[in-house]
Amino acid sequence: MRALSAGELLDVWERGQGSSFIRRALLLLSAAYPDAPVGVLEGLSIGLRDSCLLSLRERTFGSKLVGLVNCPRCSEKLELIFDVADIKVAPPILESLADRREAGGLGEALSVCIADYEVVFRLPNSLDLIEAAGDQAGSSRQRLFERCLLEVHHNGGKTPADQLPTQVVSAVIERMASADPQADVRLSLVCPECIHQWEAIFDIVAFFWSELDAWAQRTLHEVHILARTFGWREADILALSPFRRQCYLEMVNR
Repeated sequence: MRALSAGELLDVWERGQGSSFIRRALLLLSAAYPDAPVGVLEGLSIGLRDSCLLSLRERTFGSKLVGLVNCPRCSEKLELIFDVADIKVAPPILESLADRREAGGLGEALSVCIADYEVVFRLPNSLDLIEAAGDQAGSSRQRLFERCLLEVHHNGGKTPADQLPTQVVSAVIERMASADPQADVRLSLVCPECIHQWEAIFDIVAFFWSELDAWAQRTLHEVHILARTFGWREADILALSPFRRQCYLEMVNR
């Protein structure tokens, strides 16, 4: 993984306009891993993908995460401040995704044996989420589950996925969660006003993109001011360090 320049971040932001968050996640990873085939990035498990995005976010905006959330009971607005290390599960070393197709989360088979059923499956990836999201029948969760099943055996024969007992389905989902813990990050929160306790899901894709959007809007405004004042090209302005760019902006405002 490599850090992205200001110009590269703006390019990703522009290309991601109108796209789903799943596609935006893949755009960010493609920029950070330019030598990795798209198919390899699409095949990363959701947890491994999100772990890579956390690392990229840390390189881009630092390790501290700051957000706002409303208490579901009294609607009090809470400010959340925590660190990437607080929620990150260490991933396998992915120095070169182009050469390491055997890295964790790239489609390897897992299995569960319960109640005379043997279920062989893989972890969900971004393509699975895209396919399931486009299911017109409204059964996206079932569609996602079925896409990840590789083999189902019961009493020596094969069993259709839609005929699996609830007990077996729950066991498979539980095994998926334990094998890919970064895919479901939850924050334990307490409201200081009403003392209500609850868990909030943390979505690194939505969080990172929201930060990127705010940064891009602010950066484009800075480019506009400096280009209009000094006649500089966008590329030259973006090549400036944030500190030097701010110094020039302060000169304009004097």
